[in-house]
Amino acid sequence: MNLSNRALVLVPARMASTRLPGKPLADIHGEPMIVHVWRRAVEAAIGPVVVASDDSSIVAAIRKVGGEAVMTRSDHPNGSSRIHEAAGLVDPERKFDIIVNVQGDLPTIEPSSVRAAFQPLADPAVDIGTIAAFIETEADRLNENIVKIVGSPKRIAGVPSDRHLRALYFTRATAPWGEGPLYHHIGLYAYRRAALDRYVALPPSPLEMREKLEQLRALEAGMRIDVEVVDAVPLGVDTPAELERARLLLDPGASARIDGSLSSKEKPSK
Repeated sequence: MNLSNRALVLVPARMASTRLPGKPLADIHGEPMIVHVWRRAVEAAIGPVVVASDDSSIVAAIRKVGGEAVMTRSDHPNGSSRIHEAAGLVDPERKFDIIVNVQGDLPTIEPSSVRAAFQPLADPAVDIGTIAAFIETEADRLNENIVKIVGSPKRIAGVPSDRHLRALYFTRATAPWGEGPLYHHIGLYAYRRAALDRYVALPPSPLEMREKLEQLRALEAGMRIDVEVVDAVPLGVDTPAELERARLLLDPGASARIDGSLSSKEKPSK
């Protein structure tokens, strides 16, 4: 199934960060962070890319480099709600039936990871696609700020694969128990348009509120989320220290740069 011409890629971005005020416009080698994210989403080449923001300066920054951006309301509770509004503004005729959500604070995201989140939707039974990476260190296994996916391996050519999962649960706890891989969830999603419509119409669910993980709302409602495992965890920028790390990784002259992302062994514990 060829999905390449059926996705609308949306990048939600807002200025209201308490730990790093104004972070979408934070300078990284002469360009705002949001421009770096937009460029990488464009390089994924799975469909048009539009930044969705409630701040005119973010919209102006994207338009300045020739990108497309749209103004959205300021009262959205999360990025999924913002991209739902943006999808209606950008594509009111619903020509695109897949919406990909790329977070606006992932300047080192690999284009291949954006494509990977898109791939589970080749199966018509899947409502939402997302990505993960293997957890390599004990510190990350125990870190409640690293969200873990509990998933059932899918069969590929009749053989269970630990790189293709059906998500059963998302948690901040160290799970599942016992020997075997643990997975670090990367918050990049590809929604079927109908699934996104359904998701934003649902009230917050009990486990979502308990774990503070919005994707649990979809699972509690019986929606199916499948996972592709990738080799790199993008650096999420939420603090000044992480911004400095992003600048180092994206420095064209830095020999330590690994194709724009962190390998699973280099990822930050955040």
